[in-house]
Amino acid sequence: MEKQMIFAWAMIFCLAMAPVYGQYYSRTVKAGPRVEKITHLHFYFHDIRSGSNPTAFLIGSPNITQDPPSYGTLFAMDDPLTTEFELTSTLVGNAQGLYLALSRDLTKFSAVFYADFTFTTGRFNGSSFSLFSRFPPTDVVPAPGTIREMAIVGGTGKFRMATGFALLRPTSSSNTVGDANVEFNVTLYHY
Repeated sequence: MEKQMIFAWAMIFCLAMAPVYGQYYSRTVKAGPRVEKITHLHFYFHDIRSGSNPTAFLIGSPNITQDPPSYGTLFAMDDPLTTEFELTSTLVGNAQGLYLALSRDLTKFSAVFYADFTFTTGRFNGSSFSLFSRFPPTDVVPAPGTIREMAIVGGTGKFRMATGFALLRPTSSSNTVGDANVEFNVTLYHY
């Protein structure tokens, strides 16, 4: 019994010493002054749930009898970003992420979005910004000129440490499945 107690105390001692000697190396350095940049972007976002080549897929839906299901429905997306309204215009990147439908009212659309907008051409090739925000309730077919604002919470590449906002203007919702074409005007503050 005494040997077991000695062994137990030795183990406790060894475990207590590990945090003291196992600390990682770190050093805090005062950062120099940084010049904040402002970038304005304009592009079109195409969310397509219908047809033979959809860009957004239903990945989870609540067990309810509502048809079509809306509240609590989760979608994954890989949507193209283009320079013009037409999907066939110049492709500049894509938006990959998730959105969760929040409205119980079938005549309204509201969702929480998380998406990473990555640019694949031009001077921002390889750079991205992250949008994480709530899309406020709007009619399924919004009135012309309706503008919504969403938050930019980060970025990579030329948009490192980005914050800002995106103004969204739905330009069409061509069918009841939920296809959407949205004009984006983005203002990014970054270093």
